[in-house]
Amino acid sequence: MNVIERIHSVYRLYPTVQTDTRNLQAGEIFFALKGPNFNGNAFVRQALDAGAAAVVVDEDPGFMDTRLFVVPDALTALQDLALEHRKTLKIPLLAITGSNGKTTTKELIHAVLSTTFRTSTTQGNLNNHIGVPLTLLSIGNDAELAVVEMGANHQKEIESYCRYALPTHGLITNCGKAHLEGFGGVEGVRKGKGELFDHLRAHGGTAFVMSDYEYLLDMSKGIGHIVSYGTHDAQVTGIAVRSTPLLEVRMTGGTAIEDIPTLLVGDYNLPNVLVAVAVGEYFGVPAEQIRSAIAGYVPSNSRSQLVHKGSNRIILDAYNANPTSMRAAIENFARQPDPSKVLVIGAMAEMGEASLAEHEGIVDLIDKYPWHDVLLVGGDFGIVQHTRRFFPDSTTARDWMSGQKWANTAFLIKGSRSMRMETVLEAFGG
Repeated sequence: MNVIERIHSVYRLYPTVQTDTRNLQAGEIFFALKGPNFNGNAFVRQALDAGAAAVVVDEDPGFMDTRLFVVPDALTALQDLALEHRKTLKIPLLAITGSNGKTTTKELIHAVLSTTFRTSTTQGNLNNHIGVPLTLLSIGNDAELAVVEMGANHQKEIESYCRYALPTHGLITNCGKAHLEGFGGVEGVRKGKGELFDHLRAHGGTAFVMSDYEYLLDMSKGIGHIVSYGTHDAQVTGIAVRSTPLLEVRMTGGTAIEDIPTLLVGDYNLPNVLVAVAVGEYFGVPAEQIRSAIAGYVPSNSRSQLVHKGSNRIILDAYNANPTSMRAAIENFARQPDPSKVLVIGAMAEMGEASLAEHEGIVDLIDKYPWHDVLLVGGDFGIVQHTRRFFPDSTTARDWMSGQKWANTAFLIKGSRSMRMETVLEAFGG
């Protein structure tokens, strides 16, 4: 029995994994991971004293304990343990990746599937090289389906996740201008995200494909089983009939559902709703259950949230931003009928050499529409030429906004996670 099999034998008795001793409870397994600013090996004694069932390390702790497992690399061991567990789960696993909308799509699909099946899914944004294996290891033996979100900022990353997640089903929400620095351009994004389709193609999997996006149709060629969704020419079709600001969807084919009201802001969420319907129909969820799950989904964590503060209405979409999602949000906001609209836009991260040009492009887009006011915050907005208000960070933007008397005004607050644009919401009090 090799070391991973031995760790797995412990995991079967104590199926909870931690990577932070501050969260460790007695009877859990601790993996001593390393990073640029931390080394879990320094907390081995603390983990053992806390009652860990096993402690996996990749440095000699200098003492013996029957609960210690020494491996060449703790992160690799975590991923290998995830694979060992995944192989025991004889259930469909739907992997979700893409530039925009991954988490909202994941949450909608989870809501739909959970009406009918015991469904396990990624918690929060645990979608990276640590989060994906932790997600897999959180799937209980009683699960009937799993939905796993996969984020990536460079090529071969999705491929590595597929190695131990072994997805049977998958979807790519879209391929936009996100993480350009790591992917090396839009073609690099498509190649990187397309690694999920490569896995499905090689292993007889099923892909859910947005038929409106020609590039996804091309990327999915050769996959044995495809379920298409879109506004037309697809197995499941629907259109946005209203988005002022909450989205309402009219299903036009592939389901008995007619209209679906949602609590999501913006027609850019239409593909997310359509694929949730498509996945629900594919797995046999009753139509009324699909509709009620989508209609009842409440966005959170600064993703497409509609917030009311007195007579003001605020669209808070500050979890992340890239040129594709930024343009969609601004254009959607421009179409809203509110007479007084204010943009509060934070800079975009991980743009690499394209950063200045992409920020200039956002300024040009903003200048096409009339606004009551525009606040540009941080990053390359401080370098590109514009005539708008500029603030170095979200705190100073908040302080300026706190001194204004806002009434009967609509706001769009958006920016990359690093900009902490949700801070601006504090300007409205309570």
